[in-house]
Amino acid sequence: MNTALNTSAVPLQNAKYLQVDQVAQTFKTAKGDFPALRDINLSIAKGEFVTLIGHSGCGKSTLLNLIAGLTLPSEGTLICAGREIAGPGPERAVVFQNHSLLPWLTCFENVYLGVERVFGKSGRVDGKTKEDKEQLTARTQAALDMVGLSHAAFKRPGEISGGMKQRVGIARALAMQPQVLLMDEPFGALDALTRAKLQDELLAIVANTQSTVVMVTHDVDEAVLLSDKIVMMTNGPAATIGEVLAVNLPRPRSRVTLADDPAYLHYRKAVIDFLYTRQAHVEKH
Repeated sequence: MNTALNTSAVPLQNAKYLQVDQVAQTFKTAKGDFPALRDINLSIAKGEFVTLIGHSGCGKSTLLNLIAGLTLPSEGTLICAGREIAGPGPERAVVFQNHSLLPWLTCFENVYLGVERVFGKSGRVDGKTKEDKEQLTARTQAALDMVGLSHAAFKRPGEISGGMKQRVGIARALAMQPQVLLMDEPFGALDALTRAKLQDELLAIVANTQSTVVMVTHDVDEAVLLSDKIVMMTNGPAATIGEVLAVNLPRPRSRVTLADDPAYLHYRKAVIDFLYTRQAHVEKH
């Protein structure tokens, strides 16, 4: 595996904030064992924005689910902030392509539900005083403010656009103050203009929150625009990490400024070369 990561500016204690060590994932199927992932080794620094990219069936979402603790590996270990990942936890929030909002609740109520679960009386925040309704309400409102949805707080999902629904999903995740934000193609179902707007908003949110982000994408330009590091997966089955590309572009980033930037074009070409030359993939119909 060719790793082009420069960690010279990353404090040693934070350079391996999220670790994936010798992870493999095999699924039981009616036709026998299916090896989805093999020999996955990855270190992610605190505050880093990492994208996972590769062809369909390369195990991107499988790896994200392992980091989320939604599934457990067949082999190997995953560690976040010094603790082994043994299941889901509020320190790791997930945003899916399908916003997964409850249609009978308002935007505010959809976010509040998660906030109450983590910080309310039934919450599981170790060593912290549980928050009262006023504090939970303030936390929920702050999350909606962050994604620009204060005006739609009391609308239901059926009354807002697809882009706004994704903002609610992001607000719900951010409201829990996760240590790691996990995103599974969150903009994949949106039109190009809405997608671009939300990418720009995500850049601003991450700059503000200093979140550690792991995001699955199939979009090369999205990966280069957003990432500090792009993890390129080989084709499945038994997919692994083919190359890790460090994206040393200054922040804040502007898509307009970067459009003709030689460095941006270099990174874009490197990803395209990996995906469509070295990992040429013919879809089966």
